[in-house]
Amino acid sequence: MRVAATADLHFTPARFSALHDQLNRVRDEADVFVLAGDLTNFGRPDEMEPLLNVLVRLRLPVIVVLGNHDFESGREVELMRMLTQEGIKVLDGSAYERDGVGFAGTKGFVGGFGRGVLTAFGEPEIKTFVRASIDEALKLERAMSQLRTKKRVVVLHYAPILATVEGEAHEIYPFLGTSRLAEVIDRHGADLVVHGHAHNGKCDGKTAGGVPVHNVAITLLQSQNPSAVYRVFDV
Repeated sequence: MRVAATADLHFTPARFSALHDQLNRVRDEADVFVLAGDLTNFGRPDEMEPLLNVLVRLRLPVIVVLGNHDFESGREVELMRMLTQEGIKVLDGSAYERDGVGFAGTKGFVGGFGRGVLTAFGEPEIKTFVRASIDEALKLERAMSQLRTKKRVVVLHYAPILATVEGEAHEIYPFLGTSRLAEVIDRHGADLVVHGHAHNGKCDGKTAGGVPVHNVAITLLQSQNPSAVYRVFDV
């Protein structure tokens, strides 16, 4: 299966024409199109509606997770309903299988990496923050446990490893993802992980268990090739 993946479109109606033209060739290059979060800029339905027009016209299976920008206006449930009504698969602690390949996904959250992971100690506010990170890892655990396919693709918005956020300012590393997600991935195994969010990170990395992880933020892809709006992987 050829999987095209991108993230961080931050779509607004003003971008409709350009994105429609840029994505028009994806149906010739891929079997499935994956969007790893931040579909919209401010999480508003009026941003999602023209993006849906672009995605539906691709005539490809489309799989998405939401990102932090999609939560900005507090209308994420409405956005997910708009997507699913058009036949787009929204992964939120859930899984989807197609042609022998399983997709598991969730938004993910922040919290840091390795020995720097924030723990639930101290003020209630810290414990609430860490609880949100753990809850997203548990959602990914639930999604991956549902898969029965040998081939597995994980879709996240936040990064599960440090390697693909390197290039961002060191001070914001803990806010770009958490290795709690990678621990789940290594426990279950996967062939491919895609994420976004780290616009200035690195394209490629691996979990401690050797699972390939790819940052597909559109700004990062275009820093490598100005005409690129997605990347295609063979699974």
